Amino acid sequence: MATLGDLERAVMDLLWEHQEAITANILRDLLSQRPSGDDGATESRPLAVTTVLTVLSRLEKKGLVERERASRPHRYRAVTSRADHTAELMLEVLGSATDREAVLARFIGTVSDGEAETLRKLLGR
Repeated sequence: MATLGDLERAVMDLLWEHQEAITANILRDLLSQRPSGDDGATESRPLAVTTVLTVLSRLEKKGLVERERASRPHRYRAVTSRADHTAELMLEVLGSATDREAVLARFIGTVSDGEAETLRKLLGR
C-alpha cells in the first residue's frame, strides 16, 4: 500500500468526499478553498492544474484513483472508500509485525470504551 504525501492526501480526501467523478480543474478549485496549514489559512498561491494532474497520475499508478476517459476533460474517482483504504493500511502494518498478538494487544489497549464495544459487536458477528 502506497503512502501518501500531503497533496496526495488532500486530493484523496476530496475524492472520498465526492461520490461522483470530478475533473482536475474542480479538484484544483476545491484544493484552493481548503486550509493548507495548522493555522487554518488557505493556500496563498493557487495550484496549477498541471500539478493536480501530476498528483492524479501518481495516485492512478498507485491504484488509488481511476480516470474516466470517456469525456474531456477526464474525470477522476477514488477506487476504494476511505474506510477500505484505512483498513488496508492497518492490515499492511499488522502484516509487517513480527509479533502480531503484541501489536493487536497494544492497539486494543489504546481504543476508547466505545470503540472497544464496537470491536466486540463486530467480532460477535
